[in-house]
Parts: sequence; C-alpha cells; structure tokens
Amino acid sequence: MPRPDAPTWWSAGDGGITVSVRVTPGARRNEVIDATGAQLRVRIGAPPVDGKANEQVRRFVAELFGVRPRAVSLVSGARSREKRLFVAGILAPPAAPMRPST
Repeated sequence: MPRPDAPTWWSAGDGGITVSVRVTPGARRNEVIDATGAQLRVRIGAPPVDGKANEQVRRFVAELFGVRPRAVSLVSGARSREKRLFVAGILAPPAAPMRPST
C-alpha cells in the first residue's frame, strides 16, 4: 500500500507507467519544478507552437527516466498544459531526486 504522502503523479500499467505532467512552456531551461503532488510539474524551453513543446516534454521525460525517447508516448493533452505520457519499459520512477542536465 502506498504511503499517504507519496506522490500520485504516476501509476503502474501494463509494461510501463503513466505519468501525469503539468507543463510550463517557454522557460529558460528544462527542469522539474515539483515531484510531490498529483502531477509532475516541469518547465520546458520550447514554445507551445507546432507540437514543439510536446516533443520536448517527451524527450525530457525520457531523459528523466533513463529511457530512449521512443519509449515515451503522449497519451492525452496534446493541446493542454496537463498531459499524460506513457513510459514503456519501467515499473516505477527513479527513487533519487530528478535533476536532469538540460
């Protein structure tokens, strides 16, 4: 049973996890803002134009979880700041704090 204070932004599925993400596009750099609540909150450098932010979110999440970008797919939220992504090949997010280099 999960802890009551455990983050709820991810759920296990068949062959991977589904991640709920709240995106702030057009930031100075890609970074995780908060990983403690119901959504993984991230800032992304790409603008929300022509799918650029969606692609960068997908690549950023892949980097966070240590998988290839093709292992991450957008499930819903293509035109919203609130997105759901499926990360194939992992059973849980990393236990260490997420601090990617980009």
